[in-house]
Amino acid sequence: MLLGSLNRIFAVMSQDLYIKNKKAYFEYQILDKYTAGLKLLGTEIKSIREGKANLNDAFCTFIDSQLYVRNLHIAEYSYGSFYNHEAKRDRILLLNKKELKKLQTRGEEKGLTIVPLALFISERGFAKLEIGLAQGKKTFDKRETMKERDTKVEMERAMKR
Repeated sequence: MLLGSLNRIFAVMSQDLYIKNKKAYFEYQILDKYTAGLKLLGTEIKSIREGKANLNDAFCTFIDSQLYVRNLHIAEYSYGSFYNHEAKRDRILLLNKKELKKLQTRGEEKGLTIVPLALFISERGFAKLEIGLAQGKKTFDKRETMKERDTKVEMERAMKR
């Protein structure tokens, strides 16, 4: 009975948290998406569950065949003592070897980069980072994206009337 209630609590927690990197969708054209686990400290996961994370300046890079996310800002846990973490430390992303190898070869191609798209808590209670293999947009592509967004908003307004 206790286990069933805990599962419901985790299910409710996982639905509430979805931190999105809106800037990435505007700056880049996303080619492939992957879901990676994060290697975190105890105070980091508690802070993420409070929703105190920011993906705006974050990017992914390979260091010694390991994929790291850099500049991912996770605020210090408010109730943490001297065990608290650094807000912008490098964190290892957990992927299969096959996926890591594929990302490393594709990431070395000219014009492609790996960007974090969203941070969320899975159904099992683990922090997951959705990353994407992306290609930078040109200025005219960004203008086109803005036009599409404006027309979509106008259509929604017209439908409500």
